[in-house]
Amino acid sequence: MTTHLLLTSNFPPLYDGIASWMSQLARHYGGDTMLVSLGSEPGHDESDARQGVRVDRLPVARARLRNLPGIIAWSRRAAELAREHDVAFTWCGNLKPASYVAWSLHRRMGIPYGVILHGTELLQMRRYGTGLRKRLIARSLLGSASVIVTNSEWTRTMTLELFDQLGIPVPADRVYAVPLGADLDRFRCGVDTSAVRAKFGLNGGRWMLTVGRLVEHKGQDQALRALALLRESEPRLRYAIAGSGAYGVKLRALASELGVEDRVNFLGHVEDDDLPALYNVAELYVGASRMAVDHVEGFGISLVEAAATSLPVIAGREGGMPEAVVEGVTGLLADPYDPASLAAAIRTVLCEPGLGAQLGAEGRRVAESKYSWQRVARDLRAIADAHSRRARA
Repeated sequence: MTTHLLLTSNFPPLYDGIASWMSQLARHYGGDTMLVSLGSEPGHDESDARQGVRVDRLPVARARLRNLPGIIAWSRRAAELAREHDVAFTWCGNLKPASYVAWSLHRRMGIPYGVILHGTELLQMRRYGTGLRKRLIARSLLGSASVIVTNSEWTRTMTLELFDQLGIPVPADRVYAVPLGADLDRFRCGVDTSAVRAKFGLNGGRWMLTVGRLVEHKGQDQALRALALLRESEPRLRYAIAGSGAYGVKLRALASELGVEDRVNFLGHVEDDDLPALYNVAELYVGASRMAVDHVEGFGISLVEAAATSLPVIAGREGGMPEAVVEGVTGLLADPYDPASLAAAIRTVLCEPGLGAQLGAEGRRVAESKYSWQRVARDLRAIADAHSRRARA
């Protein structure tokens, strides 16, 4: 039985959107078809046991795999895994350093590979990757790939524009958009919220929610400003912010400056097991991500998780976020640079009778039809199978 190898820098117990994506991809890829290869992380033994997938950890810290000795060690281990498990295709969960390893396998053993690109990676390539040396490296790593996968049509368009700018020889028919998904069994309405309400102090009021790292581009600051604008008209409105990060210091200061600190609950890192109930506490979800400091949201997994929970979604018209929302059907779009635009959309959902329930119900229906992790894994496996067959022909 052949194996597809996933090389990634992001995987639980690391907590971010890419780590969640890689975990779900491995879980739903199919039987024992996928093997995950990556570096060590504090607490990874317990986390790997919960994943229920095949994971091979190098005895090297994840961060050290980005330097030359780490890449060499990873390449050697990947070659051992390829021979031992009859690897037919390699997926790179990140451009660097994973694609260096996949390129090495391709050169030494002829194994085709695919690279999964994210919005932020592309912005950084566009800004910092125009020097001759970096262009040559990008042309080699990406030009040698059998396939490039992006997480939205927006990201695919930016990828093709960047490839043209940098002279990377990848034709458009080898660049696929594969929208992301949610765990529809876990994220659903009707989950008991009593324990989560007690744990995080979420009793009383009408809660809006954002789940994500506390970094500037995620837009929690704009949601705080929108909350301040709604202070008088929506006195029961509260805001729960789930996530951790250095930007939290500025967000807390901003909440105090705006006079809404008594309406905001900073939850810190929320364990995966608590997330389904947390979504059920909320009355609407706000995802106001925007471009900031070379970062952008290529799709927005949390938007789909909220929709799967039958929550109406307010999302920013930026990056790949609009692709996760059917405007007027599953949620509303707003200008993430304009708090007044966000406030107007929030007020519409809260005040128009029956609208929130209607948007939430349609959100669940759309999630079931388009945004399951099973569909994501099935799409990627079909792409890999096609290109591995082509390589053998």
